[in-house]
Amino acid sequence: MTLNPLKTVAFGLSAAAVLLSLPAHAGKDLDAIKKRGELICGVNTGLAGFSAADSQGKWSGLDVDVCRAVAAAILRDSEKVRYVPLTAQQRFTALQSGEIDMLARNTTWTLTRDASLGLHFVGVNFYDGQGFMVPKRLNVTSAKQLKGATVCVQSGTTTELNLTDFSRTNNLSIRPVVFEKVEAATAAYVAGRCQAYTTDASGLASIRAKETPKPEDHVILPELISKEPLGPVVRRGDDEFFAIVKWVGYALIEAEEFGVTQANADQMKSSTNPSVMRLVGGGTEDTGKLLGLDKEWALRAIKAVGNYGEQFERHVGPKTPIGLPRGSNNLWNNGGLMYAPPVR
Repeated sequence: MTLNPLKTVAFGLSAAAVLLSLPAHAGKDLDAIKKRGELICGVNTGLAGFSAADSQGKWSGLDVDVCRAVAAAILRDSEKVRYVPLTAQQRFTALQSGEIDMLARNTTWTLTRDASLGLHFVGVNFYDGQGFMVPKRLNVTSAKQLKGATVCVQSGTTTELNLTDFSRTNNLSIRPVVFEKVEAATAAYVAGRCQAYTTDASGLASIRAKETPKPEDHVILPELISKEPLGPVVRRGDDEFFAIVKWVGYALIEAEEFGVTQANADQMKSSTNPSVMRLVGGGTEDTGKLLGLDKEWALRAIKAVGNYGEQFERHVGPKTPIGLPRGSNNLWNNGGLMYAPPVR
C-alpha cells in the first residue's frame, strides 16, 4: 500500500495537537498529596531567612515559601503543609524513602546529586557561594590567611568537600572540625572552638545576625570559593508533580518581572497584557489544565507568598537582620541570574 505523504504529515500534526491539548494525569506522588490533603515538605532544622520555626512553631523563610506556594497551587491552601526538619545527612534519604514529598532545604544542585540519587532538582531559588566567617579580633582579611586554622563545618555537605579542595589547592593545611547538625557547628564557632566557620555566604549572614551575641564582632571574608545554586528537589517517577513544583517557582519569578504582587494579584486579572493574563488566569487561556490544575494555580501561589522579589526582601533582603543584597538573585533584566521560561 502506498501512503500519501501529505496525509501522513497532516495526521502527525493533528495527533500532536491532540496530545498537546490533553490535560496532565496525576502521578503517584501528586495523587498521594491530593488524597492526603497535605504537602509534606523537608526543610532545614533552623536557618533564619530560609527555614526556621518561631516559638509558636510557625515556619517561615525563603525555602518555606516554596512549600507554601506549591500547596497553594495544588491544594488551594498554603497552610496545608507539614514541615519536617532535616539535617544535611538526613535530607536525601528522607526524600528517597517517601518520608517527605519534596525537599526545600538550601540544597546545592550538583551533577552527582542530580544523576545518582534518583532525584530531580527542580530549579534554583537562590544563587549562593561558599564563604568564611571569622572573629574580627583575629584581623584576618582573606581566606588564604587561614593556614593551619581550625574551621567549623557541617558534614554531609558540599561545604565540607569544597573546604578540602580549597585547603589542598592553596596548601593551607586547614583542620576541619566537623559536626552533623548546623546548630552544633554554630555553637562550637560561637564558643571559640574553631577559628573560622564555613558554609554558604547566605548561611553565614544568617548565623552572624541571629546566633552570635554581637554580630559586629564577626567578619564574613570577601572570597567565595564555590558555586552553590540552591533549590528544591523531588523524587523521580512523577513527572506531573515535578512539572508543578518547577512551574510554580517560575511563575513567582515571572510575577516579579510583570509587576504582579501579593497585594495586586487579584486586580491584575483585568490586565490587558497577555502575559499577565496567562499568569493570573485572567484570560481565555488555561495553563492549569496542562499541569492537572485549575486556571488560577499561579494566582493562588502569588497571593500566598508574593512574587520572588517580595519573598527575597521579606526574608533575607537589605532591610532584614540578615541584610543580603539581591546580587546574582536579581532578575535577568536587572543584572541577575533569575530567569523564568515563559508561562504560556
